[in-house]
Amino acid sequence: MTTPPYRADHVGSLLRPKAVQDARKRVAENPGSTEAKADLRAAEDVAIKDLIGMQEEVGLKAVTDGECRRSFWHFDFMGELTGLDMVSSDEGIQFAGVQTKAVRPTITGTLDFPEDHPHLEHFKFVAANTSVTPKISIPGPSCVHFRTNPKDIGPAQYQDVDAFCADIAKTYRKAVDAFYKAGCRYLQMDDIFFAYLCDPKQRQVRADMGQDPDMLIEKYAWMMHEAIKDRPADLVIGMHMCRGNFKSTHVAEGGYDPAADAIFNKTGVDIFFMEYDTERAGGLAPLRLLPKGKQRVMPGFITTKTGKLEDLDWLKAKFEEASKYADIDQLGIAPQCGFSSTEEGNNITEAEQRAKLELVVKTADAVWGGVTA
Repeated sequence: MTTPPYRADHVGSLLRPKAVQDARKRVAENPGSTEAKADLRAAEDVAIKDLIGMQEEVGLKAVTDGECRRSFWHFDFMGELTGLDMVSSDEGIQFAGVQTKAVRPTITGTLDFPEDHPHLEHFKFVAANTSVTPKISIPGPSCVHFRTNPKDIGPAQYQDVDAFCADIAKTYRKAVDAFYKAGCRYLQMDDIFFAYLCDPKQRQVRADMGQDPDMLIEKYAWMMHEAIKDRPADLVIGMHMCRGNFKSTHVAEGGYDPAADAIFNKTGVDIFFMEYDTERAGGLAPLRLLPKGKQRVMPGFITTKTGKLEDLDWLKAKFEEASKYADIDQLGIAPQCGFSSTEEGNNITEAEQRAKLELVVKTADAVWGGVTA
C-alpha cells in the first residue's frame, strides 16, 4: 500500500445517500426508538461501504466514510468531548441567505477526549472496509474556541483564553494519540477559521467581541502545533481551510494573506487543503510562504458547490500559475471543500459528485503523471 500524501485527494464529506437521509428522518421523528436507531446504523454501514467503493473506483488512494454518520462536520465530534455539550439555540449559523439548524456548543466542565469517542469506531469501520489508505476528517482545535460564545463558557478557569486554549490543545493531543492507536495513519483536522479570520467582516465581529483576530490566528496555529507536535513519524496530518459550506452557500471571503505565515510555518501540518474555487479566496501569492520541503498544498480549484465540471486545460493553467509561488512538486489537487459539510448536502447530484472526483484524479494524472507520483 502506498502512503500519503497523494497528488489527488478530497476533503472528506460526501452526499448522504437517500436511504441514510430517510433513516435519519425516522430517528428524528422517533428519538426513543431503538429499532429506528438500529435501522439508521445499518443504512449507514451499507452506504459507507458503497461510498468507499466509489472512491476506490475513481482512483483515489485515500478514502473516508463521507462523514455519513454525522449531521455536522464539526458539532458531532465536539459534542462527544468531555466537558462540552451541544444545546438548542435561538438561531443557527448564518450563511449567505440561509441558516443551519439551531444548536450551539457550551463548555460545562474540564475538556477532555474520552476513550470511547464514537469517531474512533467510525475510523475503524473505514479501515476494515478498504484496501487503500483510510482517512478520517475531524474538526481542528480552533473550532472549539471559535464556535463557542464566551457567555457559554461555564468553568471559571476558562475565562482566561490561554488556559482555555491550552486545555483544547491538550484534549486534541489526546485525540491524535487515540486515533493513532486505533490504526489511523492519515488524520485530517479541519481548521477553517484561519480563512474566516482573513475576512474583514469576520475580523470585525471578533473585534466587537473583544478578541484580537491576529492574536486568534497565532493562538490557533499554536493549538494545532501543540496537538500534533509529538505525533509518531508515520502519522500524516492534513488541515482543511475554507470560507463556509452549507447548501452551496458560504460565510466568509478574503485572501489568505493575514494568516498564511501562521498556517504554513507555525502549525506543523503536513498537507494543506485550501479553498481556491472563486475570487472569494483571493490570489495564489500566499503560497510563496510555503517553505521548501515535504509539506504539500492541495489547491481547491475544483468546486463542490455546483455540478458544472471544470475544464482540464483551465486546471492545468491554474497549476502553472501556482507553480510561480510554490514548487510544483509540493502541490496536489483536491476539491475546494466537502460535498456535504452538513447532512443536507450541497446542491449537486451524486453523479456530479463522482464526476468531480474523477476530474481530481484526471488532473493528477495530467499534471504529475499519477495519484501517487
